[in-house]
Amino acid sequence: MKTKRKVLQFICPTGFYGAERWVLALAKHLDPETTACDLAVTMEPGQKPLELVNEYKKLNLPTHIIDMKNKFDLGAVDRLATLIREQNIDIIHTHGYKSDIIGVLAAKRAKIKCVVTPHGFENAKDFKLKTFIWLGCQSMRFAHKVVPLSQQLMQDVLRIGVKPQKTLYIQNGVDLSEVEAEPIPARADPHKKRIGFVGQMISRKNIRDILDIFDALHKAHPETELILLGDGDARKELELHSQSLASTDAIQFLGFRDDRLSLLKSFDLFVMTSTLEGIPRCLMEATAASIPVAAYDIAGIDQLISHEETGLLAPLGDKETLKAYWEKLLYDQAFASQMAENAKKFVYDNYSAQRMAAQYSDLFEEMTKDS
Repeated sequence: MKTKRKVLQFICPTGFYGAERWVLALAKHLDPETTACDLAVTMEPGQKPLELVNEYKKLNLPTHIIDMKNKFDLGAVDRLATLIREQNIDIIHTHGYKSDIIGVLAAKRAKIKCVVTPHGFENAKDFKLKTFIWLGCQSMRFAHKVVPLSQQLMQDVLRIGVKPQKTLYIQNGVDLSEVEAEPIPARADPHKKRIGFVGQMISRKNIRDILDIFDALHKAHPETELILLGDGDARKELELHSQSLASTDAIQFLGFRDDRLSLLKSFDLFVMTSTLEGIPRCLMEATAASIPVAAYDIAGIDQLISHEETGLLAPLGDKETLKAYWEKLLYDQAFASQMAENAKKFVYDNYSAQRMAAQYSDLFEEMTKDS
């Protein structure tokens, strides 16, 4: 008979994006008979209530708040270690640079094992942020297991210096049932062609290219509109840039929305111009919603989209080619529908949350055998 183990998912949320939704999907699909799965999140002064916590509570699973006096409050390490002891946690599972630093240190103090799952790496330019990211990467070397979501991320962690014997590849999985459950909304103007993006507005998402490509497209196709969902530290700059474009009246920045999936299902085309990715959940959701995809051909995205099989991929930075691909998918309906159908089948066949959770359960069992 399997022994029930207690795992603590730990994350420092920046919103309710891919990593946060991934944590929720894993917790939802772990077998409660063998794994108790708590959640701990950090809370900084003035931070808004966290959607992840609300959604986690809906699963009737325990949640814990680690208060932080500021963004870099290392006192959180002791508070997290205390929580680990009080709740008799066997394994802490961390997600993100800050949670990796705090979680690895807390695990060491509490004398438990730590699993780190990298969700992606940031190509930041700011020196302070670069230093912080470097510290987060270094902390992975002291985890008991590092479990990347993609083969590219596996190469990245090995390059950082994580020992191969400390790594394990578990392919990303996502709970797509909520996408299926969302009805297709009615469109106010069915003659408009709606291009959309969902995700964080941060540097590596390279959303400025989306704006520039759309501006060029809109000159030839004024019936198009661009919908951008999400938030982040680059949003203000992007909004200012959009106001300088001729197409500005056809561009909407909607921020974080509770009706995200309904809006996603209203898109005629889902676009990405990221320079760096893990395996983006938003892209999985778009394919599950049968929305055709055009993006730059980079590691991570190429795990989900194969050129001219499940979508269209342009070389990184080639805005002219990507614009042509947008046009192809917007105005060749038969081709776009075939790409969308192929992509949906591929994601459902290869990226189920159930399969991913079963593999994590095996890992957690292996790590607690001698406890």
